[in-house]
Amino acid sequence: MRGRTFFPSPARALPAIVLAAALASLACAASAQDAAPAAAPAPASAAAAAKPVIASGKVPDESSKQAVLAKLRELYGNERVIDRIEVSSGIVTPPNWRQNVVNMLGPDLQQVSDGKLEVNGNAVRVSGNVANELQRQQIVSGLSTRINNPTYSVDGRLLRVAGGAQQSLLDNVLANRIVEFESGSATLTPKGELILDEMAAAMKRIGNKRVLIVGHTDAAGRRESNLALSLARADSVKRYLQAHGVNGALLGVQGAGPDQPVADNATAEGRARNRRIAFKVL
Repeated sequence: MRGRTFFPSPARALPAIVLAAALASLACAASAQDAAPAAAPAPASAAAAAKPVIASGKVPDESSKQAVLAKLRELYGNERVIDRIEVSSGIVTPPNWRQNVVNMLGPDLQQVSDGKLEVNGNAVRVSGNVANELQRQQIVSGLSTRINNPTYSVDGRLLRVAGGAQQSLLDNVLANRIVEFESGSATLTPKGELILDEMAAAMKRIGNKRVLIVGHTDAAGRRESNLALSLARADSVKRYLQAHGVNGALLGVQGAGPDQPVADNATAEGRARNRRIAFKVL
């Protein structure tokens, strides 16, 4: 399914290029002040690789159009690129616009699915889905490096880790650490809050995915009390994350008490591992 992007009104005489490709699509839009866009995507699967890449929009001259098309054909092959780019002499572009646009089109953008690349003035924003956090960082860094212009900024906050990789992202942030609470209570310790600060940042990157926060305890004491404590702790985590910018409507809570141990409750080390908070992407 092709991506759709809205661009400034033609009356503003700004350059705009849209590139759409089957499963993976990126689009670029020009700004209301001075910059022009460029876009480049590629399918994330072999099945998508056979589908066309459609380039459309408006550019200031024929040489800019041909430069963009040449880069797209280099990346995706002649047969895949469909040219729907228009030339409009009324468009005004900043210095080196054409080269900046071409430079943005790099092979790493082929890793983005359901994506969009926008250039508004000197602000570049890339969005869509990638397989993992390392890939996300590499794409944002690659754009900045290829533009090589200190007046441009690259925003990758809407570039999300997709699918099962979203769970991997949260797991990697937690990194086998324990979100700690005061003994016998649902009050977070400073160390626990530091972990949740990192978790809040990670949750903002995975988009509108629902996450279940599950509290667990060891087997010491009454089961009923442990169930209540585990739920209270999960709820404390939700409130903390919500207070730090995570959409609370996407967060669910559950108290599992001692019923899902990951270690032997017969040892102090095992009981410590069982007193934990888990995060499950739904």
